[in-house]
Amino acid sequence: MKTVAILGPTASGKTELSIALASRHDGVVLSLDSLSVYRGIDIASAKPTPEERGDIVHFGIDEVDVDTPFNISLYFELFRKAASYAAEREKPLIIVGGTGFYLKMLTEGLSHLPPLPPQGRERLRSAMTNLGQAYETLSKIDRRYSESISPKDRYRIEKGLQIFFASGTPPTEYYAKNPPKPLLEDVALFEIAVDRSLLRERIAKRTKKMFEAGLVDEVAELEFRYNRAPNPMKSIGIREILDYFDAKCSLEEARERIIIHTAQLAKRQMTFNRTQFPPHPLLEPAKIEAEVSSLLKR
Repeated sequence: MKTVAILGPTASGKTELSIALASRHDGVVLSLDSLSVYRGIDIASAKPTPEERGDIVHFGIDEVDVDTPFNISLYFELFRKAASYAAEREKPLIIVGGTGFYLKMLTEGLSHLPPLPPQGRERLRSAMTNLGQAYETLSKIDRRYSESISPKDRYRIEKGLQIFFASGTPPTEYYAKNPPKPLLEDVALFEIAVDRSLLRERIAKRTKKMFEAGLVDEVAELEFRYNRAPNPMKSIGIREILDYFDAKCSLEEARERIIIHTAQLAKRQMTFNRTQFPPHPLLEPAKIEAEVSSLLKR
């Protein structure tokens, strides 16, 4: 099974490219998007519509309800399902999206974590109520590990504390004895290059289309069904509309905030892709399509 991964900031044209490639090469698509995985978040996530997807099989879209916790372990299961489906049918697997963290974890793998007893889970839950204090606690336990991660990296801070609370072993020592096993080792990685001013224009146009498609009504329905507690309800495109509902801003101000916050997200995505992956081609979509097509024909 040939596997291709296409990264890129939000609104850079990844969806159109992946559908074009999957259509041309009879491929299977696995979405790398932390919001498209939720059923009901259709407009705010800018996920491809059923009409756009056509008869192309997609994984990672509409997989869980909004109030279902989703984590990297569940994403690993989605990858296994997608890879198995593609391999059994001798189809290429095209992994595409803006959540580079998921791809990084697929290529690096996760160490098996020791089981946490009930009192340990409560201790961990209490520790994670204040991220700053949790990071300080972790620093005292394992300074080497804490210095290797960001003080805002909730995922790794929680995992570091979980390891220590469950085993009594500092995470650096534990990982040395239990190295992670990659799930994805042979992948051709590409990234979409896009001019920042052009990207800002694309973000503004997409935001306009989201409002025209009924973003406000979608958020109202999501709030009615799930309230505001689930983590996805804090996502860009949702939280700004909730502020509008609370009369904290006008509808036009909500629209502008979505554009600004999306542009900030795109910048973070580009920085992550540049710093967290080995050197890889950074090309315009048409050139990536040509490169991938050549690769898949071999």
